[in-house]
Amino acid sequence: MDGLGRRVLVAAFDGWNDAGEAASSAITQLRESGTYEPVFSVDPELYFDYQYTRPQIATDGDGKRMLTWPEAVLLRPTRTTRSGTQLWLLTGVEPARAWQAFATEFIDVALREDITGFLSIGSMMSDVPHTRPISVFAGSDNEMLRTSLSLERSTYEGPVGILSVLGHAADTAGIPSASLWASVPHYVAGHTPSPKATLALLDRLEDLTGASVPRGDLATEAAAWEASIDAAAADDEEMTEYIRQLERTRDTWDSPEASGDAIAQEFERYLRRGGDGPSKPGRDDPRR
Repeated sequence: MDGLGRRVLVAAFDGWNDAGEAASSAITQLRESGTYEPVFSVDPELYFDYQYTRPQIATDGDGKRMLTWPEAVLLRPTRTTRSGTQLWLLTGVEPARAWQAFATEFIDVALREDITGFLSIGSMMSDVPHTRPISVFAGSDNEMLRTSLSLERSTYEGPVGILSVLGHAADTAGIPSASLWASVPHYVAGHTPSPKATLALLDRLEDLTGASVPRGDLATEAAAWEASIDAAAADDEEMTEYIRQLERTRDTWDSPEASGDAIAQEFERYLRRGGDGPSKPGRDDPRR
């Protein structure tokens, strides 16, 4: 597979990069549908703030009380896939400090394990309707990847999350890096997780890597998620009208005949309604 190669490290983190738990749920789906073993994990004392990300205590199957600390771990598949493309996983909690050292530790391991490509996946709250396909921004700062995989280049400038730091470190080390960002409707905060966004991320991940990605029950869960929001909106006229506004904006962006003038007119109408202004789904979010 051109572009990311045959040994692709897929990264997602809980926290700022994970609206609606879409990205972390995608990693969970990959992890549960395959067989993985840990390769490396960081020392939590170095990178996590326990007042922000507290350790958890629970009882295991034998009735023993277990304390679990925040972690970030790199996992490798233990079985070869039919496609020939191996998906390695990097997941955990976004660190609270020492991001450069954190990234260096994982990229050094990636180099040692001959990782050929780095793909970060994230999700963000956006002004998009839940009734339309979830938009996924697929981008890269690597010109070779943009050409071979038909990716875009983000023009965003501003604060970023750990995924951008890791992607930059991978590129600097010679590992081609790309990113996927799903746009989750901001008004569905009470309907988390967002399986429709998780499904969209996995669909795009499969497109870019050539790996076979099992979806499990995500399609059924996504339909139920959308139906639950429909039901909530049906009892709220203001929410229903707001969703219609978002649908009109999205349809304007997606229509084949959309021109700069048409988009500008829709933008002006949105502003007159008191909105903050639409942005094309999946573009220029601070989390990249």
